[in-house]
Amino acid sequence: MPRKLPLAIAFALVLPLSACGLFESKPSQDDIARNFLAAFAKGDTAAAAQLADDTNGAKAMLDKVKAALKPKAVTLTAAASQPPSGDTATVPFNADWNLGDDRSWKYQGSLAMTKASGDWKVHWQPEDIHPKLSAQQSIELKVQQPDPAPVLDRDGAPLLAPTPVIGISVDRKQAGDLGSVANALAAALGQFDNTITAQSIIDGATKTPDGQVYSVINLRDSDYQKVRAQIHELPGVSFVTSTQLLAQNKALGPQFLTAIKTAVNAQVAGAAGWHVVTLDAAGNEVNDLAGKDPQAAQSLTTTIGTNYQAAAQAALAGVPQASAIVAMQPSTGEILAVAQNAPADAQGLIALTGQFPPGSTFKIVTGISALEAGKVTLDGPQACPGTTTIDGRVIPNENKFDLGTVPLRTAFAQSCNTTFSQIAATQLTSEQLADTAKQLGIGADFTVPGVTTVTGSVPVPTSTVERAEDGFGQGKDQVSPFGMAVVASTVVKGSIPTPSLIRGTQTKVNTPAQQPVPGPVLDSIRQMMRAVVTDGTAKAIKDIPDVAGKTGTAQFGDGTNSHGWFVGYRGDLAFAVLLVGAGTSSPAVVVAGNFLRAVH
Repeated sequence: MPRKLPLAIAFALVLPLSACGLFESKPSQDDIARNFLAAFAKGDTAAAAQLADDTNGAKAMLDKVKAALKPKAVTLTAAASQPPSGDTATVPFNADWNLGDDRSWKYQGSLAMTKASGDWKVHWQPEDIHPKLSAQQSIELKVQQPDPAPVLDRDGAPLLAPTPVIGISVDRKQAGDLGSVANALAAALGQFDNTITAQSIIDGATKTPDGQVYSVINLRDSDYQKVRAQIHELPGVSFVTSTQLLAQNKALGPQFLTAIKTAVNAQVAGAAGWHVVTLDAAGNEVNDLAGKDPQAAQSLTTTIGTNYQAAAQAALAGVPQASAIVAMQPSTGEILAVAQNAPADAQGLIALTGQFPPGSTFKIVTGISALEAGKVTLDGPQACPGTTTIDGRVIPNENKFDLGTVPLRTAFAQSCNTTFSQIAATQLTSEQLADTAKQLGIGADFTVPGVTTVTGSVPVPTSTVERAEDGFGQGKDQVSPFGMAVVASTVVKGSIPTPSLIRGTQTKVNTPAQQPVPGPVLDSIRQMMRAVVTDGTAKAIKDIPDVAGKTGTAQFGDGTNSHGWFVGYRGDLAFAVLLVGAGTSSPAVVVAGNFLRAVH
C-alpha cells in the first residue's frame, strides 16, 4: 500500500498548476477608460465602442462626432478616479481637440463606468463625449466668415465693398432634361456673361463628378432679381447666397479692380469665427460649447481717385482699339487711375505690364540725353529734313514733312524723326540713351503692393542704325503706359517717384538709385513739352491750360500700322495714353483732352 504524503506538501505540488487562475487581476475601470479614450483619440471608433456596454450606440455617436468635427488631432487623457461605488464608477478626463486653423477646443469630461459579469465597461451615454451632449443631440463645428473689409479710394469712398452674391449651380443628375435646363439658363444668364451658352453649361455639368454641382455664374443680387422668375424653378438648379468683395461701379476699371481684389483678398478677409455647438433633433442650436466670433479686417485705402478713374474710363469708352490710361501724382508717386477699355481688358492689364514701342514719346529721353551731354541747346538750330539716311537706313518724318533748319524746341514740338535720329546716331554714345532712360524710370523694377508693374526696357544699341532708331522710339525700345507715366512724373518731380497704390504699404525699388536729371535740363525739356501743346502735334488740346506733353506714333509688326501715344502732365498730374494700333497719335491726344477736361 503506497504511503500518503502530508496534506501541506500535496497542496504545494498542485499550487503552481493553478496560481495564475487564482490570482489573475482583470482590467480596472481606469484601464478600460484609458483604452477607450486612446482608441477614440486615434479615430478607431470600432475599438473604442467594443469597450462600451452599448457597442452599436457608442460607435454610431462616435462616428458622427468624428465626421462633424474632422479633427486634425485629439488628445484625451484620463485622470485619477475615485474608488468604485459598487458596480459603478466615474473616470474624469481632459480633452484637447485640434480642429485645424488654430482652433483648439479644450474641456474636462468624465466617463461613466459600469461593471457587469465582473468586467468593467464604459456605460455608454452621449455625456461620455462631452458633459453637455444629451440624448437625441449632435455636435457640429460652425465656421463663420466675416464680411470682407471694403477697399476705399483716396477720399474714403468704396471702390470694392462687401456685396451679396447669388451662386447659380446645376446638378446634372437632378436636372432631368439637361439640354432643356441648359437652354433656359443660357437664355437668362448670357446677358451677364456672353461666354455662357447652353453647350458650355452642358459641357461643364457633364464633366463635373457625380455628387457635385457645376457652378454656372455668380450674380449680384440686383442682377439675380432680374432673372429670378426665369430660372428659380428649374429642376436641378440651386442657389447659394454669399458675400463677396465687388466693385461698386462695374464700369470703373473691371480688369484693374479685379487685380486689386486678387492681391488684397487675404488682407481684407478678416479672421473666421468658429463655434462647437450641440443641436437638437430638429437642428436647432442648444449649447455653445466653445469658439470665438469672427473678426473683421480693417479696410484698405488706395491712392486711386474715383474721379480720375471714372474720367479715364469715360475717355476710353468710345475708342474701338485696345486702349489704356495711367495717371500718377508726381510729387508722391501715388497712382491715381489705371483705366482700360474692353478690348484692352481682353489682352490683360496692358496699362501696367504691356510692352510697346514708345515711338516719338521717347524723344523726351533723347532730348534729355543730348541736353545733359551738352550736345544741343533748347533754341540751337537743328536740321529737320523730310528724310535722312543713316548707314543705309532711310528714316522719314511723318508724310516726309520738311522744316529745314529750326530750333530744337520746334523740332521736338513738330516731332522730327530725322532730327532726333541724327542726334542719337552722331552725338550720343551707345550707352547714353539707355542710361538716360534709367534716369527717367524706364527699366526701374518696382514691387508695388496690390499690382504687378513693368516699366519697360531700353537695351544698349549695338550699331549706329540701332542707336538712330532708338532715338525716335523705334528699334528695341519697349515701354508700358505705366512706364511712360513714370517718365512724365520724373520730368515734373525732378527725380524718379516711388509708385504706390495701397496706403500704409511700402513699395520696394529693386534697381540701383539713379542720378537725377540736372535742373536746367529739366527746365528745357518742360518748355519743349509745353511747345508740343501750344505749337506742335498736340495743338488739339491747347485750350486746356498748362498741359505739356509729347505725342508718339510707334510702328510695330511689319511697319504698316502704328500705336498712338500721348504722354504728359498738368500741374501735379502726370499721365500716359496709349491707343493700340490707332495709326496716329491724334486720337490719343483727343482721349487725353477728354480725360483732362473731366478732372479739372
